[in-house]
Amino acid sequence: MKILLIGYGAMNQRVARLAEEKNHEIIGIVVRNSEKNYPYPTFEHISDATEADVAIDFSNPELLIPLLEEDFNLPVVVATTGEKEQIIDKLKSLSKNMPVFFSANMSYGVHALTKILEAAVPLLQDFDIELTEAHHNKKVDAPSGTLVKLYDVIASLRDNTTPVYDRHETTEKRTQDEIGIHSIRGGTIVGEHDVLFAGTDETIEITHRAQSKDIFANGAIGAAEKLVKNNNGFYTFDNL
Repeated sequence: MKILLIGYGAMNQRVARLAEEKNHEIIGIVVRNSEKNYPYPTFEHISDATEADVAIDFSNPELLIPLLEEDFNLPVVVATTGEKEQIIDKLKSLSKNMPVFFSANMSYGVHALTKILEAAVPLLQDFDIELTEAHHNKKVDAPSGTLVKLYDVIASLRDNTTPVYDRHETTEKRTQDEIGIHSIRGGTIVGEHDVLFAGTDETIEITHRAQSKDIFANGAIGAAEKLVKNNNGFYTFDNL
């Protein structure tokens, strides 16, 4: 499989290393500053990489969204967080002409966590829910795209939900429809997501901890391997 990388930060550097260990080929990268010394050829546009079988994106909305406005038909795996709705809308439009894959978190374990929530939330309708995520001190967006995904799952299964991000500004008790959302940043934490169900005299906690960023890179490579064999369409872990 010949792979075009969109962005060449820490994540796509891992993708390159792991992909080559699996005998895939990195044919180039799309970056904004092509004057730096990169180990691969650089491209300005996705369509310039005519030899590629698939593109894998770990970048940012500022780089990705303009590229998605261009004319190309290369299968693409997108893992960028931020501007989620805009990115998904554009990918769904592109999916008429190519297979595309999107996930806010490329870990299959996180996908399994969403399925666990789909089972747990209907059983725990009277429980309060609090969501907490923790990441390294270089992560710029908060809350994480994964936590937003977890909230969306919960909101789809409860009649009324209100995300609450900052309680220190209010001096009133918690309402039943509140879903507390909390972000922690520090050190080199790879990624932790906790869901707390708090009932009367009992609590249930579900936790996912990433122990290496390799799980996200491998998840993207695995998605790409399947995507290139699929028909045109919009794919997630649910249908790939």
